[in-house]
Amino acid sequence: MAHKPTKEELIAAVGQTVPDVIAPHLKVLFCGINPSVYTAVVGHNFARPGNRFWPALFAAGFTPKLFLPEEQQELLPLGFGITNVVDRATVAAADLSKEELRLGGEQLVQKVLMYKPQVLALLGISVYQAAFGQKGSGVGLQGLMIGPTQVWVLPNPSGLNAHFPPKRLAEVYRELRAYVG
Repeated sequence: MAHKPTKEELIAAVGQTVPDVIAPHLKVLFCGINPSVYTAVVGHNFARPGNRFWPALFAAGFTPKLFLPEEQQELLPLGFGITNVVDRATVAAADLSKEELRLGGEQLVQKVLMYKPQVLALLGISVYQAAFGQKGSGVGLQGLMIGPTQVWVLPNPSGLNAHFPPKRLAEVYRELRAYVG
């Protein structure tokens, strides 16, 4: 069974980082806003109970089974990876400043230019808008390219995102899965 962080561990995790799951020339590099303190304590992306990232990947056909967060490295042989706009863990994404998101966007561009994934999939409209200054953006394929990489926006998989219940979330993620083949 996975480690359940204590309150003290969660408090101590503010500002910590979680390593990327990344390799050159991936099909999709999934990009979250930033790690939660829960994720920082356990050391695996999208580990917080209630986060729907792993179920959405499975329901959309990205993974052959429902991966647990601690199986995140199994994404790489499938051609998928994980990064974040901002590396430091916070209690809530609202704890990030607009400037921090903008700078994170600049660093993300450099990472994408170095690793050259086919698609950069940003997990959330608001993070795409904040990191890249794109107003009025919706989910799906974007007009923005980073070198040879196409930018795509997916809904944030947080359990707090009531606009996208699990079935609808899987449908939208499936559109990207069909795009990358």
